[in-house]
Amino acid sequence: MSIWGKIIGGAAGFALGGPLGALLGALAGHAADKYVGGELPALEGPEGDERAGTRQIAFTIAVIALGAKMAKADGQVDRSEIAAFKEVFQVPASETANVARVFDLAKRDARGFEPYAKQIARMFRKDSPVLEELLDGLFHIARADGKVHDSEIAYLAEVARIFGFGEADFARIREANVGPDKADPYTILGVTRAMSNDEIRIAWRKLARDNHPDRLIAQGLPEEFVALANQKLATINAAYDKVAKERGIN
Repeated sequence: MSIWGKIIGGAAGFALGGPLGALLGALAGHAADKYVGGELPALEGPEGDERAGTRQIAFTIAVIALGAKMAKADGQVDRSEIAAFKEVFQVPASETANVARVFDLAKRDARGFEPYAKQIARMFRKDSPVLEELLDGLFHIARADGKVHDSEIAYLAEVARIFGFGEADFARIREANVGPDKADPYTILGVTRAMSNDEIRIAWRKLARDNHPDRLIAQGLPEEFVALANQKLATINAAYDKVAKERGIN
């Protein structure tokens, strides 16, 4: 069953609980606001694990909910954010209305973004690559109107902090999302120009390994999000290619 069939089924809302479960409950027409899901340990098992399915659903709803909250950060809310979500997340045409409904429900929710971010953060280990993919998705939504506003950067930085990312990690994630013509390849790799070729190679290999789509899916990334994961891996490899060419690394 696709992630959308699981979400629209609604039963996951009870397993998930919290504000994310409440959105699922509202979508399915029942209440599911009792928090029961946030203490699950970080997933290390196979994708078929029941906990993996819960995390995949939570990830999907979190992208929509946090995207909706961010859409208000620049004072302008339009449907381009939903269109941007559809670009990176494989949404069947039959489910577009449900995505829009979750988006609108989260946008109208009186709670801030922090409860959503904290709940999803508790479901993965600190600074998980899966949470990094979620931030990448939010950056893509932020660019929907052609510009990432300062208020959106501040919002994303706070979400990253809740997820357990430090300032250097956020700088690396942000740089990977500004576009290949503007990005500093060293920052994307999380390295400095003072580092040796071997140190840079090791950093690149670790980053590429941690962000490989197959590894991310095994840790709870929905397969429907794999397009963005592939894009992220390509950005990492392109950055290393630029550094290697500049330094003559074979």
